[in-house]
Amino acid sequence: MELKDYLKLNYTYEIKHMNDESGQYYYGRVLELDGCQSTADTYEELGESLKEAIEGYIETKLASGHEVPLPFDAQDYSGKLVVRMPKSLHKDLALRAEKEGISLNQYLLYKLAK
Repeated sequence: MELKDYLKLNYTYEIKHMNDESGQYYYGRVLELDGCQSTADTYEELGESLKEAIEGYIETKLASGHEVPLPFDAQDYSGKLVVRMPKSLHKDLALRAEKEGISLNQYLLYKLAK
């Protein structure tokens, strides 16, 4: 793939509003591209700054012959999770779900989403 192809992909951004000894600003990073990050005074400026950072990151990787990571894809996740737990915890959770009148699966999903 070429640079223009990578730039069309939907990479995952993590953006935080910061307030520290440097003042107030926005910090963003691209989860799939290790070390690809930026800061800006406004949210809008950060979006543009991150796009430039992605372009520079990918150009550097391509020029040096290194592999460019692809974005995370929701299809890579099944939605199924197997968790081992003590029997006593399983019993406690099952009883709580029953008390709420819902399945254990629904109860766990509700608790995880909180």
